[in-house]
Amino acid sequence: MCGRYAASRGPENLAGIFEVEKWDSEETLEPDYNVAPTKEVYAVLDRPLKDADSPKPVRQLRKLKWGLVPSWAKTPEGGARMINARAETVHEKPSYRRAFAARRCIVPADGYYEWVTAAAERDLEVEGKKKRPRKQPYFVTPADGSVFAMAGMYEFWRDKTLPDDHPRAWWVTCSVITTEAETSPLAIAPAEGPRTLADIHPRMPLMLPPDRWDAWLDPARTDVDGLRELLAPPPAGLMRAYPVSTAVSNVRNNGPELLKELEGPEEGTLF
Repeated sequence: MCGRYAASRGPENLAGIFEVEKWDSEETLEPDYNVAPTKEVYAVLDRPLKDADSPKPVRQLRKLKWGLVPSWAKTPEGGARMINARAETVHEKPSYRRAFAARRCIVPADGYYEWVTAAAERDLEVEGKKKRPRKQPYFVTPADGSVFAMAGMYEFWRDKTLPDDHPRAWWVTCSVITTEAETSPLAIAPAEGPRTLADIHPRMPLMLPPDRWDAWLDPARTDVDGLRELLAPPPAGLMRAYPVSTAVSNVRNNGPELLKELEGPEEGTLF
């Protein structure tokens, strides 16, 4: 799954990486080392500019709210529960299928946090029988320091209780797509602890390699079967994982110190 991630890159950096043509300086976000559901996040998307003469899609860096609210929802209250969509079923779930077919985005990150759970508890979680307790947090990030480009979708929701000119009349929300965690060895593994991403958690955000970015963002691509092919896992062996402070477990904590690598799991935590 993806329940927390870090995003410290600024708009200029992201614009260069993703060849962004348009971004609004008024939508600049501060570096966030503990991004939690319902927060505003950066997303890269291809879409025609509002009121533009040309219908040609323009690559944009937009500020969206993490937690997708379907256009047909009566209220936005369920958004906090819709931060993730499973790659295996995203094309058929009523809440996601329209966005998957027409409104895809990339959610850039430094990496994501996940909390290690003992094997028996992970099995219960997969079966939906038990909510796992949070233990030692790990930060998962590309071993080469590149951007973690998470596959995502976005949606528009109209608050009909507000007039058209109200700044919050329209909500633009997003969700991150997840896939099965890799079982191959990590590119760089901690001295003690997990050797693969699957040792940490059975799910992981789907990272899109650069050669899939254009196809994923292209709104003209609406063939579901073709789009599902883009959801194949990235090449194995690109990631590293290392233990970080349990301070990240508190959403009020936020700063670069959360990414500091520990020599080993904190005392009192379990692998």
